[in-house]
Amino acid sequence: MNSSLILTALPEFPLVEPGDDLAGLILLSLEKTAFSLCDGDTLVLAQKIVSKAENRYAYLNAVEAGDEATALAAKVDKDPRLLQLILNESKEVVRYRPGVVIVEHNKGYVHANAGIDKSNIASDEDNPRVLLLPLDSDASAANLQQQIKQRTGKSLHIIINDSAGRAWRNGTVGMALGTAGFQPLEDLIGHRDLFDRPMEITQVAVADELAAAASFVMGQAAEAAPVVLIRGAQLQPAESGSQALIRQKQDDLFR
Repeated sequence: MNSSLILTALPEFPLVEPGDDLAGLILLSLEKTAFSLCDGDTLVLAQKIVSKAENRYAYLNAVEAGDEATALAAKVDKDPRLLQLILNESKEVVRYRPGVVIVEHNKGYVHANAGIDKSNIASDEDNPRVLLLPLDSDASAANLQQQIKQRTGKSLHIIINDSAGRAWRNGTVGMALGTAGFQPLEDLIGHRDLFDRPMEITQVAVADELAAAASFVMGQAAEAAPVVLIRGAQLQPAESGSQALIRQKQDDLFR
């Protein structure tokens, strides 16, 4: 049971550039807080800084749009080059309308535009660039966890989060794209409720709940707070990544 949580955005976090040492930047930022890392702490990182450090930029002038991308771009009123990138990053197009393309990303996430974004990144109008998701967010989270363990001796939980809409609600919330060090989906099937009845279908997406809480602290505009330390989350240790959070297509009533 988690009776309380403390969420702290790391202060004065610098703009991240390709090749930057995220673990080192996090530890430097932590020195400016009243916190020192403890075993069991959780660090939540905005996907953008992971993608930037991994140089997941794409320049639209370097993209040649194919026939499928060109045809879909006309239907959704988007740049055909951007649509080509979206298709490259996706397994399939799930839904679309003017302004929005919902796809299944190559890593299984179902969300808009394959997570490709141009907000909060510097770009040249003559050669615009966009930012793609990490190639493997679970691997990125595991690598960061290992680096921090080597430098501090502390065993942390890592979440890489992004904002996403939901099929049945307005607005975006944070969700976990990658995790390391804990079980992201807690299965309560068979546990007893207050009246001693066994629960039959309850599974708790703890990684998404923490990602959403951290996203609220991070903000979505010019706050420049892409890393949040969470203390007090009692998580089940596990070696698995975030794939347990992804609902299979045959079980998804919205596909």
